[in-house]
Amino acid sequence: MLDYRFIAENLEAIKKNIADRHMKADAEAVAALYAKRTKLSTNLQALQQQRNANAAAMKGKMEAIGREALIEEGKKLKDSIAEAEAELLETEAELEKEARKIPNMAHPDAPVGREDSDNRELRQVGKVPAFDFTPLDHVELGRKLDIIDFDSGTKVSGTKFYYLKNEGVFLELGLIRYALDFVQKKGFTPYITPDIAKTEILEGIGFSPRGEESNIYALEGEETCLIGTSEITLGGYYSNMILPKDALPVRMAGLSHCYRREAGAAGQFSKGLYRVHQFTKLEMFVLCLPEDSENMHEEICSIEEEIFKNLEIPFRVVDTCTGDLGAPAYRKYDLEAWMPGRGEAGDWGEVTSTSNCTDYQARRLNTRFKDSDGKNKFVHMLNGTAIAVSRALVAILENFQQSDGSVRIPKALVSYCGFDIIKAGR
Repeated sequence: MLDYRFIAENLEAIKKNIADRHMKADAEAVAALYAKRTKLSTNLQALQQQRNANAAAMKGKMEAIGREALIEEGKKLKDSIAEAEAELLETEAELEKEARKIPNMAHPDAPVGREDSDNRELRQVGKVPAFDFTPLDHVELGRKLDIIDFDSGTKVSGTKFYYLKNEGVFLELGLIRYALDFVQKKGFTPYITPDIAKTEILEGIGFSPRGEESNIYALEGEETCLIGTSEITLGGYYSNMILPKDALPVRMAGLSHCYRREAGAAGQFSKGLYRVHQFTKLEMFVLCLPEDSENMHEEICSIEEEIFKNLEIPFRVVDTCTGDLGAPAYRKYDLEAWMPGRGEAGDWGEVTSTSNCTDYQARRLNTRFKDSDGKNKFVHMLNGTAIAVSRALVAILENFQQSDGSVRIPKALVSYCGFDIIKAGR
């Protein structure tokens, strides 16, 4: 959430940012409500001062005639204060409701656009494989190698669910342990987080727990939801807390299941493991000083790159356009791996992302630090995917397939998996 005064004083810039992000929010209503709240607050303070003056006069007024008038005035002031307080509370609630709809400001260098094609490619790393055979996609590879069972997942749980089996199980566990070891060496404290969070925490992080547009599974009859990422539970960990300045930055890495409705997601680019309702992910989350967040964002991105370099998977990094940032992000980098089975001739597919959300989430979660001047200020929050296992599996299976139908395991994973190749008909 943005600062109310900032919205009121930068109205045109706020409106342009909303338009650039292709979102719906009423900045003018927020500015008007902020002005109304300021006026109501000033009026309430004046009434409270009159009440205090009346009470002081009452103490010094002993004769009945003057005292009766003060009592009557006191009653009127009490009623006026109650009405003023009620109107102020109502206005503050409406102000917060409207202000929460306004997205974070976008970085000046973030490309303006709406589609994936509007993203700006920053760099490519690794060599796209050239096969001397017709490569298969991961769905067919998973079936032939007997490591992924989509049919049984659909039968038992519905579409976009799956079973991993045989070497597929150890490949997932190997990826998790590889990524955990990697980020721990980078100074991140590992957590296994709950898979459920309160609605207030989701709203604080910037997710919409209810409504048709929501990508979240809300639990019926409960003010809780299944999480779509451990960004939610890691961010909530420090909600309503004031941290000492020297405790920052806080580096956390949360392992969790992730649940997403993926409503409306269809098409060949969503097939198989690429877009599913449940998957496992290791997420990095950082709380830092405001002046450090841009450098921290670059650091998280470099960690993601290093993880995939070590996995020998070709990828590119893109600067995400304004229309695909989501409400909380100030700037977002996506790491897209080459997926030979994607489309007719292969294509890039997102495997990780990292976002600098500045103080947008911290304001909503009330997470602050005590600065050197003794004032409490909002931290900056950042997130970045270390490994989203389902999509990493897509990239590994498709890039490391061999002409005989087997799949080679990247060297970095062999010690974690216990094997260096997956073959059919073992």
